[in-house]
Order: sequence, then structure tokens, then C-alpha cells
Amino acid sequence: MKFNEEQVEVVTEILKSIAHPIRMKILCFLMDGEKNVGEIEQQFGSTISNISQHLTVLRKASIIDRRKEANFMFYGLKDNKIHKLMETLKNNYC
Repeated sequence: MKFNEEQVEVVTEILKSIAHPIRMKILCFLMDGEKNVGEIEQQFGSTISNISQHLTVLRKASIIDRRKEANFMFYGLKDNKIHKLMETLKNNYC
């Protein structure tokens, strides 16, 4: 199987982006459905600022989506490929 350069870049960016303990925990948490920043902060006991920085990294790598509802930002896994990747990691390593 041969990858083209664009595929390699995309996969590398995804793997680099999830390769942080807090981001990995956030993604596992989002496997159950979308959550707002307050829920994520409460789950991990970090500051909203810190959580927001990690969410920005994941969003820029197209791993998660966000939507605004009233005064809340909700985050969820971007697509089924990301969900399958997280399921595989969780099943094999957690």
C-alpha cells in the first residue's frame, strides 16, 4: 500500500495533535457525544484557558468540530474516521 504525500501529511498532523495526554483524554470523553467547554473542564480539573488551547489544537487539525448554542461552545468528534481511530486506540490500549 502506497500513501501519497498529502495523505502522509494529514495522518501525521492528526497523530501529532492527539499525542498529548490531555488531548487524548478529551477525545475519549467526546466519544460519548458532544460536550461544552465547562463539561470538559469539570471532567479534567483544568482551567478553561488550558482546555481551550487543547481544543484549538484539535480543531485546527480537523479532529473535532464546534458549534455555538446561546453562550456555550459545544465540541464533538469531527467524523466517523476519527471515532473509529479513537475506538481502536481505546480498545487496544485502555
